[in-house]
Parts: sequence; C-alpha cells; structure tokens
Amino acid sequence: MQQLMDAARQEAEQSWQEGGIPIGAVLAQEDGTIVARGHNQRVQNGDPTSHGETQCIRNAGRRRDWRELTLVTTLSPCPMCAGTAVLLGFRRVVIGERKSFQGAERWLREAGIEVHCLDDPACEALMQRMLQTKPELWAEDIGQ
Repeated sequence: MQQLMDAARQEAEQSWQEGGIPIGAVLAQEDGTIVARGHNQRVQNGDPTSHGETQCIRNAGRRRDWRELTLVTTLSPCPMCAGTAVLLGFRRVVIGERKSFQGAERWLREAGIEVHCLDDPACEALMQRMLQTKPELWAEDIGQ
C-alpha cells in the first residue's frame, strides 16, 4: 500500500509545484496496478470541482470495474469526493492523513466501503506546508 501512497503523494507534489493545493490520488486494482492518477487542479483550472480524487476518477475514464478498485488519496476526502466514491462503489479508500482535514469517512463506512488511514507523516507535512504558507488557498478550497 505504501507504493500506492507514494504515487498519490507524487501527484500532490505536482499540484504544489503547479501552484495548486497539494492533494493527490491514484486508483488501483487489487494487485496494486495503478489505473489512474490525479491531483488537485482547482487553482490551475479555476474549477472548484477539480479535487485530486475527482481528477483521478476523470482520468480513469469509463470503466465497469469501479467496485474492484481502491482509491488512494493523500487527504481525507471531502463530501463531494466521498460521494463520488459511494456512487461508484469503490471497494476501499486509503487515506494518507486526516489531521489537517476531517473528511466524510463515516459516510464512506456507512456505505460499506473499507476505509484505512495510514497517518502518513509525509502527507501531513505536505498539507502543513500549504497551511503555513498559503492558508487563504485552503480556506477557499473548503468554502470558508
């Protein structure tokens, strides 16, 4: 699972390098094969729905195997991203960290999705760097 989180974290770093919010995600099959990647592009695209998870899902295209996939994301998913995971019926959601943001994990569990949080220090460091240097960017992202 750590390799998948590393890939999601690389996506988050890419977003940060592009001037965006450092959140990344990957979709993987049970054997660990990555089928899609994505990172938050809300700032880059001027689109409030361009979260890391939604970009990853868009990049996956049309599929019939959503229920067999695991969504790996660097940050606990917001209600919009969690709702997409519930709608598509992902098997599992793996979260890098949830200290910076308490997402809709309870909703995911209630929908029968396995939820695992790795409490990854590197994911937390990504968010803390942004919160310390660009707090207004995060406030905008979460609608404050």
